[in-house]
Amino acid sequence: MADSDPSTAFSREQRVVHCTRADYVATVRGLLADTFSMCVDLTAVDYLTYAGDRSLPADVVGERFEVVVNLLSIEKRERARVRVQVPVNDATIATLFDLYPGSEAMEREVYDMFGIVFTDHPDLTRILMPEDWDGFPLRKDYDQGSIPVQFSGDFAAKP
Repeated sequence: MADSDPSTAFSREQRVVHCTRADYVATVRGLLADTFSMCVDLTAVDYLTYAGDRSLPADVVGERFEVVVNLLSIEKRERARVRVQVPVNDATIATLFDLYPGSEAMEREVYDMFGIVFTDHPDLTRILMPEDWDGFPLRKDYDQGSIPVQFSGDFAAKP
């Protein structure tokens, strides 16, 4: 990648590309042209309560959310990870559906669990939670709630 390209580093012999939301699709399109033809995983991370070192390049400003895409080049036998910062006050990012149709369900899961909206997604509806569910369960500020446990004396050990 050229110097004008997004920040690239290596972690455990895997290429890690940090790009902006504006450059996200173009960056992934470039990796697709570079034989990274399989989208293995697309997920997100909520850094609300994380106080540790996030290992971000100096020119990347950390946001609360991060979308992480793992790509595979079978020809090169290499993996690449794309990391994109997504702010909580504008939790939107472009879809990769046109480049990797298999990302459709993964993007729906990220939307369902974190509330990150993938613009131009063909069917951005809940995939794991009921349609009328309020909130996004994998956000760090989502209330965990509780499930009452029922005990009965009928199951007590008998002499």
